[in-house]
Amino acid sequence: MKNAKWVLLGGETLLGIEIRDLISERKLPVSLQVASTKSDEKVITRDEDELLVISPLDEAMVDGADVILLGGNLKANKLAFQLAKKLKIRPAFVDLFCDFEEDPAARLRAPMLEDAKVASDAGTIHSIVHPAAATLARLLVWLQAIAPVERCVATILEPVSEHGKEGIDELHKQAVSLFNFQPMPKEVFDTQVSFTMSPSYGEDSTHSLAAAETRIEKHLATLLGPRKLALPSIRLVHAPVFHGHCQNVWVEFAKRPAVADVEKALAEAGADVRTGGTEPASNVGVAGHSGMIVSNIGEDRGNPRGLWLWVASDNLRTRADNALLTAALLTRKKVK
Repeated sequence: MKNAKWVLLGGETLLGIEIRDLISERKLPVSLQVASTKSDEKVITRDEDELLVISPLDEAMVDGADVILLGGNLKANKLAFQLAKKLKIRPAFVDLFCDFEEDPAARLRAPMLEDAKVASDAGTIHSIVHPAAATLARLLVWLQAIAPVERCVATILEPVSEHGKEGIDELHKQAVSLFNFQPMPKEVFDTQVSFTMSPSYGEDSTHSLAAAETRIEKHLATLLGPRKLALPSIRLVHAPVFHGHCQNVWVEFAKRPAVADVEKALAEAGADVRTGGTEPASNVGVAGHSGMIVSNIGEDRGNPRGLWLWVASDNLRTRADNALLTAALLTRKKVK
């Protein structure tokens, strides 16, 4: 049986590179066609130790595709829909950045939190859950299995890589400018993001922490609502780091379990739990790893039912993992 054909739009982006690397590392049985976000020019990027020239999306790439991973800009993603409409057998669409999550045909996907029946459903547009929401929801499901959770509050620290290479470049340039006493570039964030913690960007920024916070809340409601879990109260804050989400999570149980029991249960569920003298969870330590690291689990001294947890996850890897799992499930469904 021939390999499934996947088309990756935005193959030169940070997430696109992550997806390409994972497909190669895991030796997935996939014929991958890579297209750039540019509609009229080729893009040069890296492919391991070599340069790779990526062409714009065209009809030949889309023809015969089982899945199209939409990781380009909105214009490029819409072009993929237009080209697919001409096909007799249309591919499934995996919406990597939730550009189309409000479409009636879209549904939110988080395969690690879905049962087999839901996960095999082949809809039209499959929007990948925000990585911070995926991590927090998974943590709360695990904690609920230990003891009933009544309330949760989480402060989520967002890295600039959530805004692509442009965000990383601006953070780097701002840091260099500050050390050299030069004016800082502010084209992306319209404010200082280097060496700064903040709950918002500038008014003219092309990105909004408030909008991202709302999206995370919506995704948590979708993931946790059917499980009848209490929805957490969250606050999204900019962190002056390149990669990785960190979350400071407070949980109130009906009856607080022992810290040792929580550590053991989370480790058995699949978390990388750090205790004692081991290195704590951090955005640097989790880089390039799937899942989450949990550390510094401790009792809330002001609340007999409260517990604190410090959680780290790789935002790019989490999104890529969910995207590839979704694409694989859709391909399996199509083959059947």
